[in-house]
Amino acid sequence: MNYEQLCQRLSSIYDTGEAKAIVRWVLDVRFGLSMTDIYCGKVTQLSPNDQAELEQIMQKLEKSEPVQYVLGVADFCGRQFHVAPGVLIPRPETAELCQIIGEEVRGISENCQREENRHYTILDVGTGSGCIAVTLSLDIPKAWVTAWDISDDALAIAKGNAVSLGADVRFEHCDALALNSEASRWDVIVSNPPYICQKEANEMEANVLRYEPDMALFVPDDDPLLFYRHIMNYAVSALRPDGRLYFEINPLYADSIVNNLQQLGFVDVTSVNDQYGKARFIKASKK
Repeated sequence: MNYEQLCQRLSSIYDTGEAKAIVRWVLDVRFGLSMTDIYCGKVTQLSPNDQAELEQIMQKLEKSEPVQYVLGVADFCGRQFHVAPGVLIPRPETAELCQIIGEEVRGISENCQREENRHYTILDVGTGSGCIAVTLSLDIPKAWVTAWDISDDALAIAKGNAVSLGADVRFEHCDALALNSEASRWDVIVSNPPYICQKEANEMEANVLRYEPDMALFVPDDDPLLFYRHIMNYAVSALRPDGRLYFEINPLYADSIVNNLQQLGFVDVTSVNDQYGKARFIKASKK
């Protein structure tokens, strides 16, 4: 089966451009074929074993299984992270959040080391695959990063990603809905918590609904700010003075989250648009 035929098999699930991108990624990651190889017809020259493996992959993709789960990897901030159905697949928007944090706190972290002789502490609440925690650990020199999640499966995957990518992250089992107040521990708290209401499910793609973990996606319709409320209440006491809080959010609730943060006394509360112009992130500072 050639490249065009492989793409056609996915045309009922994805648009033409996405189908082609998925097939190219499969051929690259699993079989080491470049675009030049593809155009030269090397897809049809795969060994019988590789052809059998490719057919198994295509059958999974035809059932709407996300290609990241099929291959076991996802690209994020220029690195490959292991993923499995127990964790949310890292999104490009979350990579934008990491870039925002890195740009804003990299210099502060270095100054903290020089002037105060202490570590710059970062907490990732609901780490999933560990993509945020690992990225910040690698991109912000001398930062001490801790990551929490309630899922043991997620923590195992996140730990594996930290080891394979050479990141120094401390992982802990912790429930974001049962955080105890503590005094001035963190310089940065970041979270991409569940934020999709159940009523929005009928607007979502089948590959997300069938395969990605509900607990990492959904919140009750009557309490869309469930996780944000618990995390910001914790951050009030747990952030150091001038500490920073970062959220990835559902754009529908940007104003509500901003108002809640301001009522709790946070300052410089700002909604930030993603590359598509949607209010996707919120950042705030503690006095």
